[in-house]
Amino acid sequence: MSKPAAGPRLSDRQRLSWLRLIRAQNVGPASFRELINRFGSAETALEMLPELMISGGARKIVRIPSVEEAEAELEAAGENGARFVGIGEADYPPMLKNMDNPPPLIAMKGEAAVFRLPAVAIVGARNASLAGIKMARMLAADLGRDGYAVVSGLARGIDTAAHQGSLSTGTIGVLAGGLDVPYPPENAGLCDDIAERGGAVISEMPFGWQPRAQDFPRRNRLVAGAALGLVVIEAAQRSGSLISARLAGEMGRLVFAVPGSPLDPRCAGSNSLLKDGATLVTEASDVSGAIAPLAGTRPPMAASSEKGPDFSATPPPGEDERSGVLEVLGPTPVAVDEIIRHTGLNAAQVSMVLLELDLAGRIERHAGGNVSLVFGGS
Repeated sequence: MSKPAAGPRLSDRQRLSWLRLIRAQNVGPASFRELINRFGSAETALEMLPELMISGGARKIVRIPSVEEAEAELEAAGENGARFVGIGEADYPPMLKNMDNPPPLIAMKGEAAVFRLPAVAIVGARNASLAGIKMARMLAADLGRDGYAVVSGLARGIDTAAHQGSLSTGTIGVLAGGLDVPYPPENAGLCDDIAERGGAVISEMPFGWQPRAQDFPRRNRLVAGAALGLVVIEAAQRSGSLISARLAGEMGRLVFAVPGSPLDPRCAGSNSLLKDGATLVTEASDVSGAIAPLAGTRPPMAASSEKGPDFSATPPPGEDERSGVLEVLGPTPVAVDEIIRHTGLNAAQVSMVLLELDLAGRIERHAGGNVSLVFGGS
């Protein structure tokens, strides 16, 4: 495991509090950021969580991880040769920092230097054909020789081939579960090889976390966000790879696809991407030629990652303000700016009401800063 790079660092006490806060139920990247903006520190935010949940209408106060539980997870990271990196620290992946609602803490095993390379994501079918596997391995190797890191999700098939092809030049694996629970299990050795040969494996999930179906889209979001562009090789319709491609497009990343036989259902999704405007790829130069102008440039800061409203200059919301925001929410996602315009409330008051509702599990956050009401949420 490499030593942390020089630069801003969280103190041990801050890292512990950050870990407790992000592991609290209903606290996600967006609400974490707003809590820090509102209260100035994770320690104070932890003290205020029960009150905020009650204000948001929670039926019960969720349990907040104890200091001992957070210390145990930090210890587990160390025992696995990993560490937790916070969003303001020098080792935090710069592409992730500029995506929509980046995870405030990621567990990392391996060399953070790999994130300084321009990166390309390669994803595709788990039940890939031999031709698809060969293409993924060849494309990853060629991109690696051209100076690019290759990002993928450590799944069977295309993902595994992409990591193997770029093992000697720098590859980044993203897990849907904890760093100590590689999925699929047969890729545990590959995870170790990546970390030992100049690459890195990362996860935003707790140590010991067994990945569930709903965790893979979160993993896909990080795969897409960590790269300048994403290449799809063999993807069926309604596959996870198409979710990755959609997320990449929403983040402003370039989307590429390798054409496949129209007779092979494994290629139906990737061929559809080409019809929808994805860049056709038959060799590495198709990717590097399009991405080269972007390499070394800073991606645009996502709108929702900008500094939040000034809570200190505005009185806290009352029941009238909470009712006003609730009245305009429904199952269809709406932009926060629209809520502010419609209600006529101060931006800080709307943000605070949404934070309370989020912590109470009553709203869902979507890409682009949109929110919707969760019916039946606790």
